[in-house]
Amino acid sequence: MEPVTKGKADGPQWGPRDAMTLLNHNLRRVDGPEKVSGRARYTHDIRLPGMVYARLLLCPLPTAQVELDCSAASKLRGVFAARGLGGKTSMKTGFLGQPIAVVAAETPELAEDAVRAIQATYKALPWSVTPEQALSTEGGKVKDNGNLGKPATEGDEDKFKKAFDSSAAKVEGEFHIPIQHHCSLETHGVVVDFNGGETATVYASTQGTFTVSGDAADALGLKASQVTTIVDYMGGGFGSKFGLGVEGLTACELARELKRPVHLMMTREDEFLAAGNRSGSIVKLKVGADSEGRLIALDGDVMKLGGIGGGAFNKPQYAYSLSDSKPPSQDEESGKPARPSKDGLHTSIRSLYMHTDSSRAMRAPGHPQTSFPIESVIDDLAYQLKIDPVTMRKKNLANEVHPKQLDRVAERIGWAKHPNKTAPQEQPDADGTKTGIGFAVTIWGSHGGAGCECKVAIGRDGSLQSIVGSQDLGTGTRTYVAAIAAEEFGLPLSACTAKIGNSNYGNANPSGGSSTVPSLAPAVKSAAYKAAQAFLEHLAGVVKRPIEELEFRGGSLVDAKVLPDAKEEKERKAGKGPKALMTWKEACATLGAAGISGEGRWDQSLTHADGVHGAQGAKVKVDLATGRVQVLQMVGVQDCGLPLNRTAVESQLNGGMIQALSYALHEERVIDPALGLMLNANFNDYKLAGCQEMPEFVPLIDEDDIGRGPIGMAEPAVTPGHSAIANAICNACGVRLHSMPFTADKILDGLAALAAKGGTK
Repeated sequence: MEPVTKGKADGPQWGPRDAMTLLNHNLRRVDGPEKVSGRARYTHDIRLPGMVYARLLLCPLPTAQVELDCSAASKLRGVFAARGLGGKTSMKTGFLGQPIAVVAAETPELAEDAVRAIQATYKALPWSVTPEQALSTEGGKVKDNGNLGKPATEGDEDKFKKAFDSSAAKVEGEFHIPIQHHCSLETHGVVVDFNGGETATVYASTQGTFTVSGDAADALGLKASQVTTIVDYMGGGFGSKFGLGVEGLTACELARELKRPVHLMMTREDEFLAAGNRSGSIVKLKVGADSEGRLIALDGDVMKLGGIGGGAFNKPQYAYSLSDSKPPSQDEESGKPARPSKDGLHTSIRSLYMHTDSSRAMRAPGHPQTSFPIESVIDDLAYQLKIDPVTMRKKNLANEVHPKQLDRVAERIGWAKHPNKTAPQEQPDADGTKTGIGFAVTIWGSHGGAGCECKVAIGRDGSLQSIVGSQDLGTGTRTYVAAIAAEEFGLPLSACTAKIGNSNYGNANPSGGSSTVPSLAPAVKSAAYKAAQAFLEHLAGVVKRPIEELEFRGGSLVDAKVLPDAKEEKERKAGKGPKALMTWKEACATLGAAGISGEGRWDQSLTHADGVHGAQGAKVKVDLATGRVQVLQMVGVQDCGLPLNRTAVESQLNGGMIQALSYALHEERVIDPALGLMLNANFNDYKLAGCQEMPEFVPLIDEDDIGRGPIGMAEPAVTPGHSAIANAICNACGVRLHSMPFTADKILDGLAALAAKGGTK
């Protein structure tokens, strides 16, 4: 057994996983009691003396010429401000739900009254809120040069056609992916505590503690160093909460104007209309494979639906594996993955603009949109060739990780005993249902970067603090920040307090792209190591022993003279350990009043930048009479380097599968093209998966991923689940769905079409 921290070690190292007492174990979140008891204070909960409540007025039309008269609202008792954004009384809007005015009042109710009292005149302009409108000559122009952006192309179309024509199996299809909303439980917003002095505090629901102060300072007329940002707790972001946004800047302007604290949190309707979304897409695919199941041709024509923004869509991962001559497994001579030939690849990706809010980053931006079409055609090719879909994927993934992960998922979900592997189920079960299994894979280029600065401090009273400004989105950052430091000193998790979410602490990167863990964890580890070495050096003078003979273990400072391995193992089995020289508290009592500390920054050697991989499978039951799809089980496996908290990794994987299930079966933005209204801008009408729809989730950590430091994995966990469900539906009843969500009417229409062709019944 390796020591936890030994004097004069060769720099910070994670060490063997089987020697860890906290990391790579299942840890309860340190903030759990605060959250379940309601003591955790979110931005929405902030209450300050003299605070006013602000509300935004949004334009109810996709694009319009607006004239504002706020005089009646300003005269209401208890209303402190009512004006157009930027002080304007006349403006042209560019998207449905664009904020146009703001009010501030003593209570939320008075603020709502004031919003209703604003007299706004709207002259509708020609709009485009659906792809059909945006592509038609009658739809309104979003951009001066039209609604269809310039395509970004790759590959040679003539070479693709030649490869496609020679394919033994061919699939063509058009896929429609709808707009999905983030649906964070806490809406966007801030509380700006400013009374006209030389300092201000901004409480923000943000994914970046340090992305707020600079912009807030400009709006308040202060320097960035005079603004403190606090993110004690936040209710999710999924990529939508970077920077202040219009709501935050408006709150700062009001605080500067009124010289009193301003509370501005968006309503749920505001959130749906003006806080971003996951872009949709329309994807036309042509894919061909040889008789062995190797992809040799892929053409993708993509339109990204990002509203007034560009949208997101990634090149299909199988495109990286095209090869004309050999499967993308191992080069026989070098042992390395075969370099693919791109002769059969051609893609064209462009944006289609509409008069709707701009899309924003959402968990694995661009990847779920890509996954559904490509994973669908992979299965269709496999069925044409009578090849097991798992085997088909193995032939076309140019890495060593995915094949093992696919095998593990297949084993856990019962693929070996599944009767219909290469064709849909022939006859329904006695209850009129059919059962299918589907698979999909995911990748993510997760990596860390410089910028994080952590301090680990030891107090004379025995306290241990891990201090860094990073926010915790609800993903468990606070827990592993404490666990890394506690592990370094051989202490229980409860012995360390994590102080986070404050811009006065050490710098930290924004939480996006699964970059928090690989950026922050090395900085915390480095700080803890330096603090431990400084403490051991101090204690060496106290106990009069060489620092090399001292280590922290089991809550004590111990005498760790190096013994022969055999003798040390014998003593360990006999229940004997290194001699304890003093307890942790006794050791801390020898410190001066200031205690001792260590400061750490990002250390590239403590993480890896070679990305992560995952595979998921879904088992579904399709009711042939009603078209209802019931997901019975979802299995996911994910690598992530060193798991800092196994419970948190499994939770992220479960959360990704839940989000994907909801995306698959329910979620889509619905806008009436004639009225220009979003019809489901609330949680009653925007459908999300609920408790009754939750299947058995089986999250599996890839135990073969050893030798790497911690790497972020939350993004890819959401990518393949909906695709696996789509493939499971087709495997069950033969209906290949080309649009999301996978609702009962689409299933019934597909079954009717199959019956008309004499296919599966």
